[in-house]
Amino acid sequence: MENIYLYMLIALALLAIVDLIVGVSNDAVNFLNSAIGSKAISFKTIIIIASIGVAVGAIFSSGMMEVARKGIFNPGEFMFDEIMIIFMAVMITDILLLDFFNTLGLPTSTTVSIVFELLGAAVAMALLKITASGGGFEDLLSYINTSKASQIIFGIILSVIVAFSIGAIVQWISRLLISFNFDQKADWVGAVFSGIALTSITYFIFMKGLKGTSYANVTFDIINGYTIKDFLESKVVGIVLVSSVFWAVLSYILIAFAKTNIYKLIIVVGTFALALAFAGNDLVNFIGVPVAAYNSFLEWSVSGVAASAFPMDVLASKVPTNNWLLLGAGLVMVLTLWLSSKSKGVVQTSIDLSSQNTTKERFQPNAVSRVFVRLSIGISDIVSESIPKNIRAKIDKQFDQAKGPLTKIALRDRPAFDMVRAAVNLMVASVLISIATSMKLPLSTTYVTFMVAMGTSLADRAWGAESAVYRVAGVLNVIAGWFFTALVAFTVAGLVAFLMHLNVQIMFPVLLFTALGLLLNSSIRYKKKTQLKQSAAAQQKSESLSLQGVINESANTIAKVLNRGARIYSNTIFALAQQDLVTLKKNKKQVVKLSDEIDALRDDIFYFIRSLDDASVGASNFYIQILGSLQDMTQSLNYITKLSHKHVNNNHKKLKFNQIKELSEISQTVKHFFKETKQIFEMQAFNKCSSVVEQKTAIDASLKRNIDSQVLRTRNEDSSPKNTTLYFSLLIETKDLMNAIAGLVEEYNTKYNQSLD
Repeated sequence: MENIYLYMLIALALLAIVDLIVGVSNDAVNFLNSAIGSKAISFKTIIIIASIGVAVGAIFSSGMMEVARKGIFNPGEFMFDEIMIIFMAVMITDILLLDFFNTLGLPTSTTVSIVFELLGAAVAMALLKITASGGGFEDLLSYINTSKASQIIFGIILSVIVAFSIGAIVQWISRLLISFNFDQKADWVGAVFSGIALTSITYFIFMKGLKGTSYANVTFDIINGYTIKDFLESKVVGIVLVSSVFWAVLSYILIAFAKTNIYKLIIVVGTFALALAFAGNDLVNFIGVPVAAYNSFLEWSVSGVAASAFPMDVLASKVPTNNWLLLGAGLVMVLTLWLSSKSKGVVQTSIDLSSQNTTKERFQPNAVSRVFVRLSIGISDIVSESIPKNIRAKIDKQFDQAKGPLTKIALRDRPAFDMVRAAVNLMVASVLISIATSMKLPLSTTYVTFMVAMGTSLADRAWGAESAVYRVAGVLNVIAGWFFTALVAFTVAGLVAFLMHLNVQIMFPVLLFTALGLLLNSSIRYKKKTQLKQSAAAQQKSESLSLQGVINESANTIAKVLNRGARIYSNTIFALAQQDLVTLKKNKKQVVKLSDEIDALRDDIFYFIRSLDDASVGASNFYIQILGSLQDMTQSLNYITKLSHKHVNNNHKKLKFNQIKELSEISQTVKHFFKETKQIFEMQAFNKCSSVVEQKTAIDASLKRNIDSQVLRTRNEDSSPKNTTLYFSLLIETKDLMNAIAGLVEEYNTKYNQSLD
């Protein structure tokens, strides 16, 4: 039995590494968003700067893993065996919860997750102890500090309101003064802005990044015997004034004489600062629990007391963490930054929601987002009307974004927002987090950085008429996810702790391997999904914009679509004959997926047409025609699969033998037709389209004969109305499907011959 705790300790060490990976993948958005979105520097350089910040933050972290000692629960009320169950429940829940958010590409708070997991597991264990001892519910207060939960919830609400509002106000003022033509402003304008921004960020580095280090409480004669922490908190005004002047003067020198892009410098320093603070303060969220478990194990193993009788008062004291452990944790965090694909997904969500450009919206509007947008428009109109026209015109001029040629390539490479907004994001986030730290307000770093970015986006008019309802819906989804984090973390951790308490020897390995299995499965599925997205994206982007280029590059895509269409059609007919509801349902999903990909190509039409030169305008008409044919094809497939699934799902009578026989023959003919057509596109042998036309004619004739046969059966036999309707519908829709494919081949043949002339 005693060996089980050694195994649990080893498992916790493994889970700590996994938690570092999933945690950094989510929290990376805090310090990568502004740099990546603005494209101020290359992605490689961004990761290098962030890696240095993370490494420095981890190494110079205080090493005080106090996450289990912050008043969430009273460790002295629990025995060693109970504490180990609590810690194991927390870590299992944490990796699954954070990975879930990473897979969705949504940012959340690792602090909120770990706190509510500790709270949930501790509550579950306390209730079990109270029940066993015959106590009452009021006894729970001796085990748990319930005010912690309300404090965190208050922190979420405060973060949302304050960060969004301040971000919007500062961005509006900054844009009003600097405009989008910031590179054309006088040198002193950039110098003053830089002075304020760099002061905010450097103060943040000391206030948030270094406050927990061993140096923070050391007195220095140079600052009159103050500790760094006390000096920063008591001499705020003086520090800010001196620092602002220093940075402003230095920035002016760099701008005027070294021709430095000062906004890039702000972004570099800001990225480093947030990365340093993240590693220095949030490291505890990932390894704090395993470290606390290790300390507990050491104390118990030398005590000679049974695990169920050894109280955990030791956790109430501060125990520094080994520097080598901090170094190892920092290394894992750095490697995750370089290798994690899920972190890119989380960052991309934030960038898309704050983008100045037109993007493919990933969130669907809802009633709440529509109300918000309508209300905002109404308020905006009222305020706008109260401002004199000449002043309003001047304001609007400052918010006019200089637009270059609207080409597909330019759009793809264009930053989501400019460097001014990126600098404001970093500056405001640094100020707010610094103030919250000094005033001991429960603001979350994740919540602050995200909401500041959303506020600056609104103020910068990035949420236009065509995107606002989607962007607001996205923000509301993210905020809802934060409350969801607290609820799920509490509930699942409590459930896992309860299950382990039933029989720790059995449930510990079962739950551990289940969690790791779910994590592995999630990674595999995410990788496959990412590969499919990349493939689809590659299909959407034409490097050649000429007619011949469109023909060459789209032919292979068409061939793949035809191959999938053939499989869907034949599988549907076969499944219908077999009454196979599972396959029919699967085919429905496959058609929807195919249709979405065609819709994505259609959504790209605007940028495709705008990117054409005068000599290649003919390619646009061709592009529209082939998309129309593809849509007709997917609509026919969609109708066929839906109708078949509905028939079987509603338990209607099975098709008769003759109907099945005729449909099977048609299916084989259509399958061959698809195959021949696919080969034409693969080889680009469009001169062979006459054979396709002949096959289509033969299929049309077969369809007509089958329709006539069914008419006779309907008149002369006792046939089912549902069967008859289904049969006629399948035949007619098959004919439309053949027309769409034949039209596609004929269009390619015509344009291919034109391109050769």
